[in-house]
Amino acid sequence: MTVLLVLATVVVFLLIDHFYSRRAEVREAPAERKPAPLEAPAAQVAEPRLPPALVNGFQVPQNLRYHPGHTWALSESPSLVRVGLDDFAARLVGQVTSITLPQRGQWIRQGQKVWSLRRDGTTVDMLSPIEGAVTDINEAVLQQPDLARTDPYGEGWLLKVESPDAKTNFRNLLGGQLARWWTEEAAMRLQRRMPGVLDAVAQDGGVAIDSITSHLPDQEWAEVARDFFLT
Repeated sequence: MTVLLVLATVVVFLLIDHFYSRRAEVREAPAERKPAPLEAPAAQVAEPRLPPALVNGFQVPQNLRYHPGHTWALSESPSLVRVGLDDFAARLVGQVTSITLPQRGQWIRQGQKVWSLRRDGTTVDMLSPIEGAVTDINEAVLQQPDLARTDPYGEGWLLKVESPDAKTNFRNLLGGQLARWWTEEAAMRLQRRMPGVLDAVAQDGGVAIDSITSHLPDQEWAEVARDFFLT
């Protein structure tokens, strides 16, 4: 039931995103037919200020797209995509003892279980944000799983995927304001499930603690992780 509610929320978010995108296109159309005077561009050089990338204590970089199961995708070329787990997932899983990644050349599908995180004797899976063939894996993460927790958007990346239909795949992911809404909703769900866990960061706008679930027994840790990772 929880998974169905989460997926329903994502559908609503995507519809909202589509609605506002269409409105933006309508607003911009007249401007294309009636160019501004030559002196006008000088006053339009500055871009609008973007909202901060920190949402309820979790980093949400604005150049990435996010799967509802808390994985991310970054386009490195029209068909090459780098993927990993997001900051929410990294802080939720805490210190894992090992990570299992797919083989190079393996074909993975968007929304399919693609890698596993293991803490002591308990394993949880995560879903792929993209479809395609795995071209590279981060060997450093296999040797030092903690990289995925301490630097999930940098040295802790997990896979590179050659995705022939990357453009379509990216339309199914969350970005911009939509990704921030989604992260805020996930943080509120976590707060309801584990009261007090985010109170400290909510007061000063800081980041969440590194290992939110470190105090939980393995089985309960896995249950919480699977709930948020949709697995």
